[in-house]
Amino acid sequence: MPLLLQISRLIDAVNDLIGKLAMWLILATTLISAGNAIVRKVFNTSSNGLLEIQWYLFAAAFMLGGGYAFLRNAHVRIDFLSSKFSPRMRHWVDIVGIVVFLLPLCYMMASLGWPLFERAWDTGEMSSNAGGLIRWPVYGLIPLGFAVLFAQGVSELIKRVAFLTGHGPDLLSHEGPSEVEQLAEELAHSDKARQAGVAS
Repeated sequence: MPLLLQISRLIDAVNDLIGKLAMWLILATTLISAGNAIVRKVFNTSSNGLLEIQWYLFAAAFMLGGGYAFLRNAHVRIDFLSSKFSPRMRHWVDIVGIVVFLLPLCYMMASLGWPLFERAWDTGEMSSNAGGLIRWPVYGLIPLGFAVLFAQGVSELIKRVAFLTGHGPDLLSHEGPSEVEQLAEELAHSDKARQAGVAS
């Protein structure tokens, strides 16, 4: 188990880095989108390449951020059911979900996505739009994104088994507010402080 936990920590570290880089892609997408809008309105011109890079970057953030979302336990979960389960039951439900659904899906999608990427790479496929971009980078995101999510699934599986065998903490504990709830509370507090400042 110690070796498996080391592998899990390595996968977590890599996905943490990828997730943080993906956040910067959102900023880049926003800036390019704003620049495109300004240029189109002011100069009445546009670039298909710049329009396409927006959705390339957004696709990259979405595909590469899946593993990070799973790492942070920020994925969609039916909390009103899982909160009623015992800690051991929550971990068993996760294990079944990872083994039966997540890992096979990731393997299937990466396997199906690889030939698309390979064909686009071999043919040098370009966008059909004038001034458009090459297509293999965005096709490559399909197998890469699902491979990243598969790796995080393996890491989460190790952590669930570690808890059940007494070698790790309960990472699914519902004690205390979630990160989203904490953020909402901070925003509400800052809004009240701002309103109090305006009133005075």
